Order: sequence, then C-alpha cells, then structure tokens
Amino acid sequence: MDDLLVDLFLEAYATPPDEIILDVDATDDPVHGQQEGRFFHGYYRSYCYLPLYIFCDEHLLCARLRTADQDGATGTKEVLAHIIARVRRCWPQTRILVRGDSGFCRDDLLTWCETHDVDYVLGLAKNSRLKTAIAAELAYAKEQYEATQQATRTFRDFRYRTATSWSCERRVIGKAEHVAKGENPRFVVTSLSTTTHEAQALYEDLYCARGDMENRIKEQQLGLFADRTSTHEMRSNQLRLYFSSFAYVLMHTLRRVGLNGTTMAKAQCNTIRVKLFKIGAQIRISVRRIWIAFSDSCPRADMFRQIMQRLQRIPLRC
Repeated sequence: MDDLLVDLFLEAYATPPDEIILDVDATDDPVHGQQEGRFFHGYYRSYCYLPLYIFCDEHLLCARLRTADQDGATGTKEVLAHIIARVRRCWPQTRILVRGDSGFCRDDLLTWCETHDVDYVLGLAKNSRLKTAIAAELAYAKEQYEATQQATRTFRDFRYRTATSWSCERRVIGKAEHVAKGENPRFVVTSLSTTTHEAQALYEDLYCARGDMENRIKEQQLGLFADRTSTHEMRSNQLRLYFSSFAYVLMHTLRRVGLNGTTMAKAQCNTIRVKLFKIGAQIRISVRRIWIAFSDSCPRADMFRQIMQRLQRIPLRC
C-alpha cells in the first residue's frame, strides 16, 4: 500500500517535473479507549497516536501510524529513503527537496540528505545562541516597529553548528521580527546555496509554503475521518488510516482530473462529498451500462455529467 501511494503519484505526471518538494509533518490522532500503542503526548495534552504524513503538493505519499511515545521525526529518514528511491527509478533527473518544521531537524536526517543529493529546508528551534547571532537584527526590527507601529522583519544569513548534536556546520537563516506582542525570531536550516536562494525569499516563499500541507492533513482528518482509529490493535488502526488515505487519493484525482476548470476545482474533500456524493439519484444496472437518473431539480446534474465524461477518458490499467 505504501508503494501504491508513490506509484499513483508518479502516474499523475505526464512528464517528470524538474523539482519536487516532499513535505513531512506529524500530527496527533487522539484515542479514547485502551488501544494498543496508546500513550500520553505532552505537547498535544492527550492520549493519541502520532502519524507521519508526507505530501508532495496535494499528493499523499505516506500516512504511517506511530505511537506517541517517541520523537516526531522517528522513522522519517527510512520512509523518505524508500520513497525517494522509487521516485528516482522513474525520474532520475528530478531534483528533490525535503521540507518540514523544527520537529524534523535531526542530524541523521540532515546528513542522509547531504550524502544522497537531496536538498532540505527545515525549521530550527530557537535558542540563546541563535538569538544572540541575530541580536543586531532584532534590535533594528524593534526600532523600526516603535517608529512605525507596523510589524517589521529583517533577515540574517549565517553559518551555524550546534554544540553537540550536529556533525558539521550548516547554513542557517534567521528571521528577526518585531510585532505588537514583542520580538518573534524564527530560524531555518537549509542545504540550498546562497547564490540561488536569497535568505528572505527562501524563508517567505519557500519555507512558509509548507503550511499548506497542514490544510491537507486537516482535510483528511476532518473530511475523510482519518482519526477513526478505534480498533484495539495497531495494525488494524493502520488499515483504517490506509482507507482514509486512499479515499483522499481518489478525492484528489477527482479534483485534479474531473473538477479541473469547474467552480469546485479547489473544493475541500468534505464539500465534494456533501455536494456531489450525497445527492439523490435513481441507479439502474444492466449488462452493459450503469444508468444514473437525477431529479429534474438536481442543481449539479450538468456538472456531474461533465465530471463523468472526463473520468471516462482516463485510460484504464490492466
């Protein structure tokens, strides 16, 4: 099933893209019984699972159920290695970038990316040394805020190495920002070159775009019931997560192929389910055809017909 998610992603492209961005994130999946693998997570303040998600744009490549008694980045390197190996067998020239928040900024993952020609842009948790490195920029941002009463930000590009956890020095971008509530410093670590990616554009345009992945996770959990992991065993709950994941893949394919160019091209999964699936119709099945008869007053019969015609043109795999 893991391989099928990647294969469906690869088949969605007529030609290999020049670059793909793999977004990684972990989220909470609350449990309310005595399920296998049930642990309390301090950050989420609940008993939960901690599934790992990997997306490329709106394509889902991984939904791995994990227990919550471990680091959020646990197993990410191995999953990425498997996905990237499959991608490179089909697209050997495609550049690959891994993007995630500070929960995935771990030396083993960074080192693996560096040794396998994979770029990365990952959040970096702030500390006193990092804040000292951008102290002048923070002071400037505060001065500008006090003069204009408008949120002010500036950036510094520098080299940094942790005291013990990193094996080498790496490029870090610091955002020195001052808002109404006070200073708001943020940091990212990246393998991208300063000659091709200027600090501010890298942070604002490339790194911050990862927030859209969180919308995809919410879409799956709220609209397609990815949190219905209520069976006792871990493996059966993983199967339930697979059901939700492939429901999302079908929804995304419908959105990408069937709804493209319509008013619902960007509709959320829940909107599609309510407006296109949960409607009244009469269905007759014959030897050769399936007949779907809508009410004369069905408001989206024309759209439904248009979508069906587009889907029928998709070549079937044997």
